[in-house]
Amino acid sequence: MTVGADHDSSLHSTLRAKGYRLTPQRQLVLQAVTELRHGTPDEICAEVQRSAGGVNISTVYRTLELLEELGLVTHTHLGHGAPTYHAATDEDHLHLVCRDCGAVIETEAGVTDDLVRELATRHGFETDVAHFAIYGRCQGCAS
Repeated sequence: MTVGADHDSSLHSTLRAKGYRLTPQRQLVLQAVTELRHGTPDEICAEVQRSAGGVNISTVYRTLELLEELGLVTHTHLGHGAPTYHAATDEDHLHLVCRDCGAVIETEAGVTDDLVRELATRHGFETDVAHFAIYGRCQGCAS
């Protein structure tokens, strides 16, 4: 369970350019985000603790904040709970959440292009569809 050397180098360069050091905790948190693909701070903390005990939830929250500030991770709200984080290198995608079974389906953000254009035309509103989820019923629950 290791982040590749290129990834480490990129993280190190990004942190150094902004005046930060590459700490083991920062490396482990980014590694956990990447491996989980979508993880809440609690899930990320549990993953980090599997690799290296002694990292607490407040360290994970602070690290996630920093990594998001640096453009290395982004978050989405998939419900009323904690945000879900994923690597910023992932392609933009939209989350479809089933209200019945809780399944989360990823789809390309481009499926909302017409809606985004319409909101811009009617309201001058710039929409960030990668930051929210659309709720409904998945194909299995709807049938």
